[in-house]
Amino acid sequence: MGRLARSVVAVVGLTGGLMVPGALSANAQSPLVVRATSQVSARVTTTMPLLRLHFTSPLSATRLPSLTLTPSLATKWQQIGPRDVQAVAVAAPAPTLSYAITLPTSLRCTATCTVTSSHVVQTAVAVNILWEEQLLAQLNYLPVAFSPLAKQTTPSEQVPGFFTWRFAGLPASLAAQWSPGSDNVILRGALMNFQNVHNLPASGEIDAGTWNALIGATLAHQVDPASYNYVDVTEGSPEVVTLYLNGVNSFHTLANTGIPQAPTAAGTYPVYLRYTSQTMSGTNPNGTHYSDPGIPWVSYFNGGDALHGFIRAGYGFPQSLGCVEMPFASAALVWPHTPIGTLVTVRP
Repeated sequence: MGRLARSVVAVVGLTGGLMVPGALSANAQSPLVVRATSQVSARVTTTMPLLRLHFTSPLSATRLPSLTLTPSLATKWQQIGPRDVQAVAVAAPAPTLSYAITLPTSLRCTATCTVTSSHVVQTAVAVNILWEEQLLAQLNYLPVAFSPLAKQTTPSEQVPGFFTWRFAGLPASLAAQWSPGSDNVILRGALMNFQNVHNLPASGEIDAGTWNALIGATLAHQVDPASYNYVDVTEGSPEVVTLYLNGVNSFHTLANTGIPQAPTAAGTYPVYLRYTSQTMSGTNPNGTHYSDPGIPWVSYFNGGDALHGFIRAGYGFPQSLGCVEMPFASAALVWPHTPIGTLVTVRP
């Protein structure tokens, strides 16, 4: 689960091989070939390159024809090396609109360059991350508040502003993962929570349906119906699960994380799947099979790792196969506060 990757890397192969001409003069007629394409963004924004091109010979970005996007979107080339350029959007893209990016693969240059060969490398989706963050903050799905610096004609209008942390009581390690205008796990978790509340697929990705729901909820002032919840798991001695509700340390319990042969991965992850009770089965590190019925209060947050109840003789040290185990009563108290999108941090 999680947000789509921001970039892919593609190597462009052309029929007849790659030509490597000498330095181009004003009347040069040798083909100039794109040798590699990198950082083809999965999203169109004005803050990250759409793509980067590496050519077989030096060239000037000012000689290149504009990158073609369909629908049309103004772009410009930037020189980042003697043989390397990158394209960036200079106009704000329409949120959730898909753009087809046409990659020039071969050029012919005299005073300027003209495209002689091209193909579509990828369809990119326009996302205005700051606007997305503004709307989610206004609806209380984020642990930050948004303060506009200009008057809004409607509650959903994007305006310049700044974000401030809402809860001083949350661990600094979580606040350090927040960065306005960039993809981060805090934003993904908030969007998954919003999607779940509004009965949308909780992908953590903006699409047309989610965008329309965000706008509609903002206009109707349909704020998050629950508190902002967060679960912190510390793998110290003893191991402890701490539940924060609106920044307040509201509950903590001893817990068990994964043994060295099946450790619980450190990091921050959004809850993506939940059960009140489940049969858990799999393979032990020694190759034997296990099947445990009736495991209660299960919240999956990273692959097969989940918060859940489990009966042990004691708690506070590694005993599981990657999950975070708690006494039944503790798991029952935590589970109602871990809806889809709730962030869980595992700290060494």
